[in-house]
Amino acid sequence: MKTVHEVAKLAGVSVRTLHYYDEIGLLHPDGASETGYRLYGDNAMERLQQILFFRELGFPLGEIAAMLNAPSYNKTDALKNHKALLLLKRERLDAILSLVDRALKGEETVSIKEFDMTKIDEAREQYAAEAKARWGETDAYSQSEKRTARYTKDDWAKVSAESNAIFEAFAALRGGDPASKEAQTLVRRWRDFISGSFYDCTDEILSGLGEMYVEDERFTKNIDAFGEGTARFMCDAIRVYVKHA
Repeated sequence: MKTVHEVAKLAGVSVRTLHYYDEIGLLHPDGASETGYRLYGDNAMERLQQILFFRELGFPLGEIAAMLNAPSYNKTDALKNHKALLLLKRERLDAILSLVDRALKGEETVSIKEFDMTKIDEAREQYAAEAKARWGETDAYSQSEKRTARYTKDDWAKVSAESNAIFEAFAALRGGDPASKEAQTLVRRWRDFISGSFYDCTDEILSGLGEMYVEDERFTKNIDAFGEGTARFMCDAIRVYVKHA
């Protein structure tokens, strides 16, 4: 059994990250010491390995939790896909290293094709689609699919306008205290918006979303379009909200 500090050092993550994984149900320790400290055994370490594989490939925490918790999740299939993507990454790095070696030898090396990420991005997108289709069928996903299937163009316009208004409100508060009354009221408004527009937003789902806003660069970029730092502020405000829920 390893302590949380030992696991954090081995995995190259922070103790706070491991605590958060426990809080959102992504990774629970296998037990606790007599003094109450988290202890991680073989089961927890194996699950952490799976989590780190998915993180290496760019999956946000919410999607990782949904897939690992799915009854149909197959570790062997997942590992095969992980390996395929990692081999593509290695192939690209080998090509770049070869380019560097040729440049060091003074050879003509005016080439940029080695930096192309197209094959990796396409493979990752295909893998993500397959993974979600096989292991990402959560109740929230199904609920959202059914609800939004009835939306008209006007409905989507209203949803977009409301979400933008909330993001703008968060942006106006960034740099302030995420635990403030105004910030916490906005978190509640955001949660109600998600529940009313897509699916029932539980504390666990809300936590996962908050982390995804800073873990997934696609979400960070979209949210920070309203003001740099908005995604981080939302994440911090959501953490406070869920902690006191």
